[in-house]
This record gives sequence, C-alpha cells and structure tokens, in this order.
Amino acid sequence: MQTSALSTENIRKDFPILQRMVRDGKPLVYLDNASTTQKPNQVIDAISDYYKNHNANVHRAVYALAEESTEAYEKTREKISKFLNIKNKEEVIFVRGTTEAINLVAYTWGRQNIKKGDIIVTTEYEHHSNIVPWQLLAKEKGAKLEYIGINDNGELILDHLDSYLETGKVKLVTFSQMSNVLGTISNSEEIIKRCKKAGVKTLVDGAQSVPHMKVDIEKLDCDFFAFSAHKMLGPTGVGVLWVRKEILETMPPFHGGGDMIREVHKYETTWNDLPYKFEAGTPNIADVIGFSAAIDYLSNIGMDAIRQHEIDLTKYALEKMSQVKGITIYGVKDILNRGGVISFNFHDVHPHDVATIIDREGIAVRSGHHCAQVLMERLNVAATNRASFYIYNTKEDVDKLIKSLEKVSELYKL
Repeated sequence: MQTSALSTENIRKDFPILQRMVRDGKPLVYLDNASTTQKPNQVIDAISDYYKNHNANVHRAVYALAEESTEAYEKTREKISKFLNIKNKEEVIFVRGTTEAINLVAYTWGRQNIKKGDIIVTTEYEHHSNIVPWQLLAKEKGAKLEYIGINDNGELILDHLDSYLETGKVKLVTFSQMSNVLGTISNSEEIIKRCKKAGVKTLVDGAQSVPHMKVDIEKLDCDFFAFSAHKMLGPTGVGVLWVRKEILETMPPFHGGGDMIREVHKYETTWNDLPYKFEAGTPNIADVIGFSAAIDYLSNIGMDAIRQHEIDLTKYALEKMSQVKGITIYGVKDILNRGGVISFNFHDVHPHDVATIIDREGIAVRSGHHCAQVLMERLNVAATNRASFYIYNTKEDVDKLIKSLEKVSELYKL
C-alpha cells in the first residue's frame, strides 16, 4: 500500500462489503462514514485470529494464552499513544466509545469540580453525546450550560466564548474538533489557548477528526480528548479517553469491579494504577486488538494522504452538488476548513424521502437530525441528508450520488 499517496483502487480490494450488491443488483455506494466506517480484511482477520488462537482474559494470569492476549491488548494502547503523539500511555483509557468517554468525565471530574453557579460551555453544533451529559450535570449541581453560537457559514463565533470566560465562572469548555453535520473544523488551538489563559479546562470530542486528519495531542494542549474506533475502520464498542495524568489521579473511579482495584477488604478498597483504575471488568479484548489493526492500516496510508484525498473528493462533490436544482448545502465554504461531510436538503422534500429514493440506486446516505437537534434548530430545519466520505470513496461514487440527486430534483419538479 502506498504511504505517500492514497490508492483508492487498492484500498477498496481490502473491504469485502464494498463488493456487495444491494437493491436489485445495484453496487453499494457507501456514503455514511460519519456514522460508522466499513472494516478492512486486516481488522476482521485480527479479531478472528484472537478468538481462534489467543482467547483469554487480560491482566489476570500467567499462562501462554493470557500473556499473548495481554500483550496484544496493551500493544494497542502503545499504538494509540504514538498515533496521537501522547507522551504517557498511562493516560490512555479504553472505553466503549466517545459517548462513554464524555460521560466518564462528567460523572467523575464533573461531579467533583462543578458547583452551583458554575458555567459549562459547549457549542451549537455538538453531537448529543457532548450536550446531554452536561445538561444532566448542570441540573444536578445548579450550574449553567451555555453555547458558543455559529454564524451563517457554520463557523463558531468565538466572541461568545470570550463573553463567557470574562464572567470568571466557566469551569469547562467542551467542543467537537470537527462537526458531524457541517464538517466544520474548529479552531481548536485558539479555543484552548483562550481557555488556558482563563484557567479553564477543555474537553475535545475527536470522534470526527481523528479518523480524517492528523491530530497531535501534545500540540493541541487540551485536558480531555475522546474518540471512537468504529469511525476509523475499527470495531464498534471501543473508544478512547485521554486525560492528563495529574487530572486522572484526582478523579474517582467511574465503575467498580475487577481489575480496577489494588486490594478489596470488607469496608475499604484501594485502586489500581492508571489507567486500570478506570477499566473495570473484562474489557472488549478482541475489538481492542482489532482496533490495533485499524491503526496500522491508517498509519500505512498516512493521515496527510487521507486528509488530501478527502479535500479533493469533497471539493469535487460540492462543485457537482451545487449544480443540482433545488438543493441547499450547509456548512463552511472554505474547503480547507471542513471535513468530508456534506449535509443538504431539497426544498419541500423530506430528507427521508430523498434517502429512500437514492437508496434504490444502492447509495447509502444518512437522513435525520444526526444526533444534533440543537444545530437543526439553529438551521431552522427538522433534519437533513448527509453524505460523508472516507478512504475508499471515489469520484465515481460522487457521480452516482449526483445522478441520483438529479432524479430527486426531476421527480419533484424542482
């Protein structure tokens, strides 16, 4: 596989599902990658190999299978650290996904540090996973949840952030590095810089950014960072929470049980070392090992090559889609400040109807509110369609999408 440039033709051969025929023998055109990505043979084989040859619990025994399993499991933690330039692998915690990672922070750090009258700041284009936990915490503690608004171009209005910081009451600013609906890439480093100056902690939701662009945790300089494996070729049910060690050491456990303890007595328990203090019970061993293969796959291609491929593909798609009659496209105009996500609507045509029509051509796009109803309210719509790209998508895929959208336009006489 090429490391300097992305070879889509070779990549597609690694994904068995892309060979499928759907809807009366139409070839599958998968454009719902912001929701979840397809899995290459390398990931599928890694999971199968674990169950066939190495299945045993981790961190608990000294026999051969257990040592092999533990070594492979911990190797993934090391790869994640290298992939994101994390200096201390003890700061990498395995969870079920970005949602659990954010809830972990809310339930542990949040309940220790958020008090009555404090302010938590998020943004109008957040996924529900980065809104609901903070609503619950704010209600419980008598704190306030405030929002950084977006302009009509889909960009954050950072003057709103400054206004909140000036109150001296903000304890946490939490935001997506890339919007799952608009594709907007946040000015993360500037947001974190302003928060640090005000002594405010920052949490970054990297669910959409980590699979598509190079992310450097050391450079980013946030306090919490979360992302999911299934959006970057890995299995479902695996995610990562990174937290600065000095913060982790002050946080109470999220779950109680096996492996997160050092000693348990009748009335007292002491906790295991980091990161195991936050990894109670038997973990999702096979899928963590499968995630290791996904990281290898992306690393072999190179994140810069992946980013450039998506810039080229998104630019091509935006130019073609803008020529379809009756279509409205949402998001930033500058292609360098958006990811491979395009949300759109047709005037007076429900997004579910659009998705159903183009599904007849074998084209899979998302329709709905995309777990971002606060953003839908800001856009004054109930829902949108969303096409999202990844490493195996091609201009031919885009052409098929455009042809199907033109059919929608003709059908509804737009």
